[in-house]
Amino acid sequence: MSVSASPITITLPDGSTKSFDAPVTAGDIAASIGAGLAKAAIAAKVNGRVVDLSHRIDADAEVAIVTAKSPESLEVLRHSCTHLMAQAIKRIRKDAMLEDGPPTEEGFWYDIRTVPPLTPEDFPAIEKEMEAIVKENLVIERRVLSRDEAKRLFTERHEKYKLDLIDRIPEGDTISAYAQGEFIDLCRGPHVPSTGIFKAFKLTAVAGAYWKGDANNEQLTRVKGTAFHSKKELDEYLARIEEAKKRDHRKLGRELELFMHHDWAPGETIWLPKGHTMYNILGTMMSDLCREEGYVEVFTPMLFKADLFKTSGHWSHYRDNMFVVPGQETRQLTDAEVQSRLVLIEHEAADLLSKNEYDAMKEKVGAKGSAAEKLSAWTTNDRISTKFWNVFERGGVVYELHESGNEVFALKAMNCPCHMLIFRDQKRSYRELPLRIHDQGVLHRNEASGTLSGLTRVRQFCQDDAHIFLSQEMIEGEITKLIAMIRRVYTLFGMDFAKVFLSTRPADFLGAKETWDVAEASLENAIKANGLEFQVNAGDGAFYGPKIDFIVRDCLGREWQTATVQLDYQLPARFQLNFVNRDNQPEMPVVVHRAIFGSFERFMAILIEHYGGNFPAWLAPVQVRILTISEKFEDYANDLFRRLAEAGVRVEKDFSAEKIGAKIREGRNARIPYLLTVGEKEAATGSVSVRSQLEGELGSQSFADFLARIEREKAAKF
Repeated sequence: MSVSASPITITLPDGSTKSFDAPVTAGDIAASIGAGLAKAAIAAKVNGRVVDLSHRIDADAEVAIVTAKSPESLEVLRHSCTHLMAQAIKRIRKDAMLEDGPPTEEGFWYDIRTVPPLTPEDFPAIEKEMEAIVKENLVIERRVLSRDEAKRLFTERHEKYKLDLIDRIPEGDTISAYAQGEFIDLCRGPHVPSTGIFKAFKLTAVAGAYWKGDANNEQLTRVKGTAFHSKKELDEYLARIEEAKKRDHRKLGRELELFMHHDWAPGETIWLPKGHTMYNILGTMMSDLCREEGYVEVFTPMLFKADLFKTSGHWSHYRDNMFVVPGQETRQLTDAEVQSRLVLIEHEAADLLSKNEYDAMKEKVGAKGSAAEKLSAWTTNDRISTKFWNVFERGGVVYELHESGNEVFALKAMNCPCHMLIFRDQKRSYRELPLRIHDQGVLHRNEASGTLSGLTRVRQFCQDDAHIFLSQEMIEGEITKLIAMIRRVYTLFGMDFAKVFLSTRPADFLGAKETWDVAEASLENAIKANGLEFQVNAGDGAFYGPKIDFIVRDCLGREWQTATVQLDYQLPARFQLNFVNRDNQPEMPVVVHRAIFGSFERFMAILIEHYGGNFPAWLAPVQVRILTISEKFEDYANDLFRRLAEAGVRVEKDFSAEKIGAKIREGRNARIPYLLTVGEKEAATGSVSVRSQLEGELGSQSFADFLARIEREKAAKF
């Protein structure tokens, strides 16, 4: 006698329910709702988790069918497109070995080893094969494998990187693979149901990568691409990418003479006059806003003893990202020690220098009298002085720098420990709270050389950093003030909030779980009180507290993480901070860490690309350039220049012999907001012919009217 399956209840997004005999697949549920939905379905969400349409459900569940209109759909589509691309590459390059290939916010990539390495010249052939696989409309099938089955399968396919991935899967975890035609790949999924779904994809770039991200391992080729649900979406994306290339801050930074970098200072920006002007404008405006909002501004040292960071907890959690500097002591060498160093230097010089250089140096050194003079002569050679940088001669005495075993220093990577010292330096009262400390000091972080990129990833930078010391009951009100400040700033730049993330307790958190629960609840309440929609970014908080990250959208629709607000109960405890509360009792303050721009360097990169170099007049390093038709009108032009400069306008003049068309073209290429042309008519009537970088020709107007216009524009404030 057969036993019928137990019925299960499926709850749909609109609250309606459907009953099925268990088990049922997500695809069956879509088909039961309608043929149109079944055709449009590419995946499903079961109890909040995205799964394949073939996923079997054997208990009551909440189910939503994922279609091209669903926010989760692009990730599934792009994840599946990595397999489509990998299958095409394997057909073209039989020796290709696959490592890993995830979807990304912009598309997808796959790390692959094949000889010779893949290049963009291979893209047309790969894309043609991908299109052929789409026409084959291969079913994409999930398979669960035992560890032995998985190893046997990928050994037969000579996929050594997959075997390594299998070894790294913890015992007891499910090992799954996805097959489409002759192709099979180790993967957790989920994936679209068949290859016929793909309508629009494009391979975009290749880059070097190392197996497991380790430069000591063999090099792989990272093939990048993207996919969309329609050709229209793909074309719009590619157009945005082309526009983004034109706006690349590294390209415009050089063209507009804003900044430069040099190999002798990796990851550190050399700000040129125009870029430095903009940097100072942003810094001054932020200082003015902070002063208006009740902040005090400080400037703190760059170099501290490691004890500061041990107290703060950064030493154990962040030391790898800090520049650590051993303490050094200078010691006078004895005569015997000087002789010993001379012997060593002469021995090393034979390897460091060519024979001719060595012989010349020997002759030069031999002409010197004392041992100190001989040592000094050797170190005039750059290669020798680099090798023996810690030995030097002064006034006939030889000294040596050596590490002090008693002291270790570090360049600060953050300002918060310094601000804890400032708060602790005085007896504090509740009447002083909230105490808001603002700091634009120089910071250093030891980023890996391979990750350095323009202004967006640097080693030396400044932040519009602040730390707010307050009592527990002040938190929600202070967060509301901060949200208002952030809105004020980004409204001026024409940027909207795209997303707000609440990042919660990470695995390596400091402090008690109960304290974290209170902190996270305080931030969540403040976000909700300000009517902001947010997503929880679980486990992404700082080690000392949860945080709110604000994501803004630029003119190209790209999203940037900028402002951040972090709540901290840990540093006040570690530094034993307290204030005298209303009951005349000591109470530990809570600290809010906040930055609105983030780092000035990265924010400048965002602004350069957001504006495409066409900065508003208030921010532009040069606001006005005066152009003369001929030398006859230089007196009038000089008078205008003087009057503009006296009014605080950043003005230049071009009185060269070039034709006016060439002068205008050069001014446009320099992206100067206003070009003023003066000739006979203008000199006679006290007027100027105005050309706006953004609005084009504005025609003739009185100088007084133009001055009033530029005065209004340059008066912008947060």
